[in-house]
This record gives sequence, structure tokens and C-alpha cells, in this order.
Amino acid sequence: MPSKYSVKHYIEDEIYHVYNRGVEKRPIFKDESDYKTFLFFLKRYLTENPNEVRPRWRVDLFNNLSLLAFCLMKNHFHLLLKQKSKDATTIFMRCLSNSYTKYFNQKYSRVGPLFQGKFKAVPVQKDEYLLHLSRYIHLNPTGDKNITRSDLVNLEKYGYGYTSLPEYFGERSTKWIKPEIILDYFSNSTNDAKFIKYKEFIT
Repeated sequence: MPSKYSVKHYIEDEIYHVYNRGVEKRPIFKDESDYKTFLFFLKRYLTENPNEVRPRWRVDLFNNLSLLAFCLMKNHFHLLLKQKSKDATTIFMRCLSNSYTKYFNQKYSRVGPLFQGKFKAVPVQKDEYLLHLSRYIHLNPTGDKNITRSDLVNLEKYGYGYTSLPEYFGERSTKWIKPEIILDYFSNSTNDAKFIKYKEFIT
């Protein structure tokens, strides 16, 4: 029976919380190079490359899909995506899953599916839910949604490097991550003010 979170009909200009985990809850990231390879594929599909000649890379995706936030955990991942065309999320996730599974299977001499079925996608239709999801995704590595402001300096030990939180704190700028869509809810002034207000929001 299809999951109740498996969207059948996608909508243009809609935001989706997309996630999946390893088959039987097994790890999908075993070392640092695995995380970096998954990030490479995110970048590869979401960045324009005018010299690209291999159509299998779906060079048009960067025009039709924006990554708002992400978090990579040992046996699962969360992505917050906004699509412009109705099939962008499906194409992107198919390419991402296939590419990473091929890499993972070759590296660890395994065969078969890596992920637990089709990815799950939940439409985000309310502003409050969108902001809540960004907080949930970014604090997912801590396992504690009541993290204090002083704890933020220690987030790296929880896997801080494998989330988009640095973009929301103004500590990193990545072309293929689009935090401004969410940050604009927190201030109509400078970027510094938005970063401060977002940090206050998640603590």
C-alpha cells in the first residue's frame, strides 16, 4: 500500500518536505566521504554548468528547483524543496537516489536498493509549518528540540557540517542553497538582522 506521505500529484511553485531513510533503517552514510558525495550530487543537480554535455545529469533542474534547507543523518535525510515545474521534485529525487545508490553499492560491494522505498514528500502550505520545518530539520542532529542558545556553538559535534544551518547564521554562503526564502520571514532589513532573528527563533 502506498505511503500516505507519497504525493501522487505535484503542484507548480509548491514547497515540499522530502525525506527518506535506509532500507531496514540501515546507515546510508558510513564515513565523511559518503556525506560529501551526497552533497556533491546535490550541488551537481542544483548548479548550472554551461559546459555540461551529458543529458543524464538533467542540466535544467537548477532552473526548476530550489533547495531551502537540508539535514543529513546517519540513516536518513531531510530536504526542503521548492519546485517551479510540477515534475521537478520527482526528477531530482530519482536522479539523486539513483546516483548515490550506485556510488554506495560500488564502494561497499553491495547490491539492491539502498533506500526504504520511494521518497516521502509532504506539501508545505502554511507559513507557520514552513518555519517549524526549517527549525526541525536544522535541529534534527541534536535529538533535542529544546536546545539553548549557548548550545549552538557546539552544534558541530552533532553533525552541524551536514545541515544548511551555517547558511541561516550567515557563516557560509552556498550558491545552490536558498535560505532567503525562509529568512525573509524574520526581517525586512539587513541580512545580519535576519541571521540574528533566525538564531533566536530556533533556540
